[in-house]
Amino acid sequence: MLEEHFQKVYLKFKLNFYGKVFSKFETREASLTAVETFCAEIIHALHYPTVNEFAQFANISAQNATHKINSLVKKGYVVKEQSPDDKREYRLSVTDKFFRYYDLSAAYIREVVERMGGRFSAEELSAFEYMLEVIDHELTPEVRLGDYKF
Repeated sequence: MLEEHFQKVYLKFKLNFYGKVFSKFETREASLTAVETFCAEIIHALHYPTVNEFAQFANISAQNATHKINSLVKKGYVVKEQSPDDKREYRLSVTDKFFRYYDLSAAYIREVVERMGGRFSAEELSAFEYMLEVIDHELTPEVRLGDYKF
């Protein structure tokens, strides 16, 4: 039962995001493909990764990663910056244009959290926050995010 509820909530968040993305396709210049969206989200989550770190995380070749990154750079969602420590290395970061795109998802999260505040007690919210922290830090070791504050 818990798994079913978790699946439903996760699916609702994804579908809300997808619906908002698709509704904007006709009005957006240089819209992202689904794969480009995933790539930009990975870059955002890894927080300033190198091209190789991105490729390793996405489990794609460096050549394929470079192609995807160049497309995101051309569309204005990602920038490549030369590493100050190693001039042969480039770090990736997302742009304000990405954050405007990404906010389609973040806005819904904020909305649901606000609704939670009106539905649950402070104690219940504190317990839920604790559970989310445990899930983040202990129960999902396969995926490590960069040192990023959302």
